[in-house]
Amino acid sequence: MYQKERIDLACAFRWTARMGMHEAVANHLSLAVNKEGTKFLINPIKHFSRIKASDLLLLDGNDPPDINDPLGPDPTAWGLHGAIHRNCPHAVCVLHAHPIYSTVLASLNDSKLPPIDQNSASFYNRYVIDENYGGLAFEEEGERCAAMLNDPLKKVMIMGNHGVLVIGADVADVFNRFYYFERAAETYIKSLWTQKPLRILSDKIAKKTALELENYPDLSLIFFDNLKALLDEEEPSYRD
Repeated sequence: MYQKERIDLACAFRWTARMGMHEAVANHLSLAVNKEGTKFLINPIKHFSRIKASDLLLLDGNDPPDINDPLGPDPTAWGLHGAIHRNCPHAVCVLHAHPIYSTVLASLNDSKLPPIDQNSASFYNRYVIDENYGGLAFEEEGERCAAMLNDPLKKVMIMGNHGVLVIGADVADVFNRFYYFERAAETYIKSLWTQKPLRILSDKIAKKTALELENYPDLSLIFFDNLKALLDEEEPSYRD
């Protein structure tokens, strides 16, 4: 059941690992599969590079799983993703990870991403910063985070002291946004390393650039189809 959705998710896991944006057997990626958005696929506790389509768990945001089940989800996966899928039907796909540059950004006292290049400008006024980290993402923390995702324009949460969370319409959309946000964060952090003044775009140009990119032909599906094609050639087991 939901074979296409499972294959897409498995591809995203494999590429998150290939790009070095995963963390051991932690971090999670989920996808709603019903109209209400409450039923969703999510990864078990397994290294991203080994995840196959058939490994993915099917959960219901209104029906807590047995957290003590060794084949069940990570408790924080349920706490965070369950809360978001239960409360935010516009968040069809949810990716939470700790890639290094996004996490460095989230660790700064000022976690804003200034528009210093085209990639960072694409996120202008399109992210929310969580400045009230409260510990591991069990259900209470998940509910708190979900309440911050009520603006459909803001599809990235910079999770202060934690990492990054990205939402979107489907797996290709979310993976594309995740990839570009980490690239933008890397550019910004490495720019700070130079200790030289930053060339920050004006609000007017940053806003204009973000809108232009938002209305630009969507390349996320082409990007993602190419990622699947590469896996089909090199490690087709992701489809199993």
